[in-house]
Amino acid sequence: MKQIEVVAAIIRDDKGRIFATQRGYGDFKDWWEFPGGKIEAGEAPEGALVREIREELSAKISVDDFLCTVEYDYPAFHLKMHCYLCSLMTEALHLNEHEAAKWLAKDELDSVKWLPADLVVTEALKKQ
Repeated sequence: MKQIEVVAAIIRDDKGRIFATQRGYGDFKDWWEFPGGKIEAGEAPEGALVREIREELSAKISVDDFLCTVEYDYPAFHLKMHCYLCSLMTEALHLNEHEAAKWLAKDELDSVKWLPADLVVTEALKKQ
Protein backbone atom coordinates (compact mmCIF):
# COMPACT_ATOMS: atom_id res chain seq x y z
CA MET A 1 0.00 0.00 0.00
CA LYS A 2 1.22 3.49 -0.82
CA GLN A 3 2.58 5.40 2.21
CA ILE A 4 2.06 9.16 2.61
CA GLU A 5 3.66 11.18 5.41
CA VAL A 6 2.21 14.61 6.15
CA VAL A 7 2.09 17.35 8.77
CA ALA A 8 -0.98 19.17 10.06
CA ALA A 9 -1.29 22.50 11.84
CA ILE A 10 -3.77 22.78 14.68
CA ILE A 11 -3.88 26.57 14.66
CA ARG A 12 -5.36 28.11 17.80
CA ASP A 13 -6.38 31.70 18.41
CA ASP A 14 -6.31 33.66 21.67
CA LYS A 15 -9.87 32.50 22.45
CA GLY A 16 -8.86 28.83 22.20
CA ARG A 17 -10.70 28.29 18.93
CA ILE A 18 -9.25 25.95 16.32
CA PHE A 19 -8.92 26.69 12.60
CA ALA A 20 -10.51 24.17 10.22
CA THR A 21 -10.42 24.12 6.42
CA GLN A 22 -12.77 22.53 3.89
CA ARG A 23 -11.38 20.62 0.92
CA GLY A 24 -12.44 21.89 -2.48
CA TYR A 25 -11.22 18.97 -4.59
CA GLY A 26 -10.70 15.21 -4.82
CA ASP A 27 -12.41 12.18 -3.32
CA PHE A 28 -13.03 13.99 -0.05
CA LYS A 29 -14.31 17.28 -1.51
CA ASP A 30 -16.33 19.26 1.07
CA TRP A 31 -14.89 17.31 4.04
CA TRP A 32 -13.03 19.27 6.74
CA GLU A 33 -9.38 18.95 7.73
CA PHE A 34 -6.52 20.66 9.50
CA PRO A 35 -4.30 22.54 7.05
CA GLY A 36 -0.92 21.10 6.17
CA GLY A 37 0.62 18.81 3.61
CA LYS A 38 3.35 16.44 2.54
CA ILE A 39 6.85 16.49 3.96
CA GLU A 40 9.40 16.88 1.17
CA ALA A 41 12.63 14.86 1.05
CA GLY A 42 15.16 16.15 3.58
CA GLU A 43 12.64 18.43 5.25
CA ALA A 44 12.01 18.48 9.01
CA PRO A 45 8.30 18.15 9.94
CA GLU A 46 8.22 21.61 11.54
CA GLY A 47 9.80 23.20 8.46
CA ALA A 48 7.33 21.41 6.19
CA LEU A 49 4.48 22.75 8.28
CA VAL A 50 5.69 26.36 8.10
CA ARG A 51 6.10 26.00 4.32
CA GLU A 52 2.72 24.35 3.77
CA ILE A 53 0.84 26.99 5.78
CA ARG A 54 2.61 29.74 3.84
CA GLU A 55 1.56 28.05 0.58
CA GLU A 56 -2.01 27.17 1.58
CA LEU A 57 -2.97 30.18 3.69
CA SER A 58 -0.36 32.89 2.91
CA ALA A 59 0.25 33.02 6.65
CA LYS A 60 3.19 32.72 9.01
CA ILE A 61 2.88 30.42 12.02
CA SER A 62 4.90 29.40 15.01
CA VAL A 63 5.01 25.66 15.64
CA ASP A 64 4.42 25.51 19.39
CA ASP A 65 4.02 21.90 20.54
CA PHE A 66 3.75 18.40 19.11
CA LEU A 67 0.23 17.02 19.69
CA CYS A 68 0.13 13.52 18.17
CA THR A 69 0.86 11.30 15.21
CA VAL A 70 -2.11 9.65 13.53
CA GLU A 71 -1.78 6.59 11.31
CA TYR A 72 -4.83 5.81 9.20
CA ASP A 73 -5.53 3.45 6.31
CA TYR A 74 -7.52 5.14 3.57
CA PRO A 75 -8.67 2.93 0.67
CA ALA A 76 -5.78 3.97 -1.62
CA PHE A 77 -2.96 4.71 0.85
CA HIS A 78 -1.64 4.58 4.42
CA LEU A 79 -1.42 8.03 6.01
CA LYS A 80 1.03 9.02 8.73
CA MET A 81 0.10 12.53 9.95
CA HIS A 82 2.21 14.47 12.48
CA CYS A 83 0.05 17.10 14.21
CA TYR A 84 1.37 20.22 15.90
CA LEU A 85 -0.31 22.93 17.94
CA CYS A 86 0.45 26.24 16.24
CA SER A 87 -0.14 29.98 16.60
CA LEU A 88 -0.56 32.60 13.92
CA MET A 89 2.16 35.19 13.57
CA THR A 90 0.22 37.11 10.88
CA GLU A 91 -3.36 38.29 11.12
CA ALA A 92 -4.68 37.54 7.63
CA LEU A 93 -5.41 34.08 6.31
CA HIS A 94 -6.07 33.55 2.59
CA LEU A 95 -7.62 30.35 1.28
CA ASN A 96 -5.31 29.47 -1.62
CA GLU A 97 -6.36 25.79 -1.81
CA HIS A 98 -9.48 25.31 0.33
CA GLU A 99 -13.06 26.27 -0.45
CA ALA A 100 -13.99 27.38 3.06
CA ALA A 101 -12.64 27.74 6.59
CA LYS A 102 -13.92 28.49 10.06
CA TRP A 103 -12.78 28.91 13.63
CA LEU A 104 -14.32 26.30 15.93
CA ALA A 105 -14.54 26.26 19.71
CA LYS A 106 -13.88 22.85 21.32
CA ASP A 107 -17.61 22.26 21.76
CA GLU A 108 -18.15 22.99 18.04
CA LEU A 109 -15.62 20.47 16.71
CA ASP A 110 -18.36 17.95 15.90
CA SER A 111 -20.28 20.50 13.81
CA VAL A 112 -18.36 19.71 10.60
CA LYS A 113 -17.66 16.50 8.66
CA TRP A 114 -13.97 15.77 9.35
CA LEU A 115 -11.76 13.51 7.27
CA PRO A 116 -11.35 10.22 9.17
CA ALA A 117 -7.71 10.82 10.20
CA ASP A 118 -8.50 14.38 11.33
CA LEU A 119 -11.39 13.07 13.42
CA VAL A 120 -8.82 11.22 15.54
CA VAL A 121 -7.13 14.60 16.19
CA THR A 122 -10.41 16.28 17.22
CA GLU A 123 -10.88 13.56 19.84
CA ALA A 124 -7.39 14.29 21.22
CA LEU A 125 -8.18 18.02 21.31
CA LYS A 126 -11.40 17.47 23.26
CA LYS A 127 -9.40 15.73 26.00
CA GLN A 128 -7.03 18.69 26.48
